[in-house]
Amino acid sequence: MVFSSFLFWPLLLLLSVFTSHVVGDKFFTGTYGVNYGRIADNLPSPHSVVTLLKAAKIKNIRIYDADHSVLTAFKGSGIEIVIGLPNELLTGISVGEDQAMTWIKENVQPFLPGTKIRGIAVGNEILGGTDLQLWEVLLPAARNVYNVLHRLGLADDIQVSSPHSEAVFANSYPPSSCTFREDIVPFMKPLLQFFSQIGTPFFINAYPFLAYKNDPEHIDINYALFKKTHGIFDAKTNLHYDNMFEAMVDAAYAALEKAGFENMEVIVSETGWASRGDADEAGATVENARTYNYHLRKRLLKKKGTPYRPKIKARAYVFALFNENLKPGPTSERNFGLFKPDGSIAYDIGFTGLKSSATSSLLSFKEIGCSYMLAITTSFAFLLLTL
Repeated sequence: MVFSSFLFWPLLLLLSVFTSHVVGDKFFTGTYGVNYGRIADNLPSPHSVVTLLKAAKIKNIRIYDADHSVLTAFKGSGIEIVIGLPNELLTGISVGEDQAMTWIKENVQPFLPGTKIRGIAVGNEILGGTDLQLWEVLLPAARNVYNVLHRLGLADDIQVSSPHSEAVFANSYPPSSCTFREDIVPFMKPLLQFFSQIGTPFFINAYPFLAYKNDPEHIDINYALFKKTHGIFDAKTNLHYDNMFEAMVDAAYAALEKAGFENMEVIVSETGWASRGDADEAGATVENARTYNYHLRKRLLKKKGTPYRPKIKARAYVFALFNENLKPGPTSERNFGLFKPDGSIAYDIGFTGLKSSATSSLLSFKEIGCSYMLAITTSFAFLLLTL
């Protein structure tokens, strides 16, 4: 046991050097995923959501908790899911592995292997947030979760991560100048060291919408929406950017490089565009939301890298699957959905909804389920006849 403990972390550090650029392929099928938020009282059942995701051919989702009804519904679906360890549980989990073991045995193990739980996001946007106590407990909590997964033989299949907001950066323009905030560095660097050792990418919530909303006079909306524009030129790297999404990703790469983690992959854990907002929320329209999400999906499906990291495929989870009518805050917070609760598309970006907005040209949740059962019954009857 002593020999094992002595070699465990050095071996992980060595392996991370060789696997840092392929981690995403193991835990993230393809390059496109969606966040499935549920702060609403009008959403379809989790079983109906599985039907919707399959119809849209979405293979990766993230949720913000470990809701048992969701995890049960996704059993056998083949859809890969990242669950969330909520912020309010971090302090308890950070105390020791016993509480982490209890949480994982209650919320992870019972659903394996049928439900493809591929990751646990420990907290959300902790560093840079207002609760400084959580800054201190984030790393111990993440380490305890990982150690328990390792003890249970699950660490090779379930990735431990923690997504950050843009608030962790001191600046991000131009991308090459990006650095982590000085007050965050004492917490960020040890966290990055741990994630580097276990092969976890850097997860960032990157929203061109929020950048534009906060400064519409100085940001070209075409640049934020992937539309034709002059873009920006980064003199230090001699690179041109024609969209803000790629600039945000490369800014994260630049900050990581300056912190000593140039081999760490960046994955966008949230990005999206609101289809509706308050009077002071510039750019929050249906057309802009459609434009951003259409071009984002098109860009991700090309499986290309960014200007600064051309050999590492850009990956992102879009926020969000549905509008969430109970979310607090400005109107935009409740209007990021790609789909309406009835299964129809909120706007057309190439997905197939389960029901059209105006007519029933596409199948509803109920009709999809009936058709599926009819197909199974017919196939079974045919099999009996051939025996």
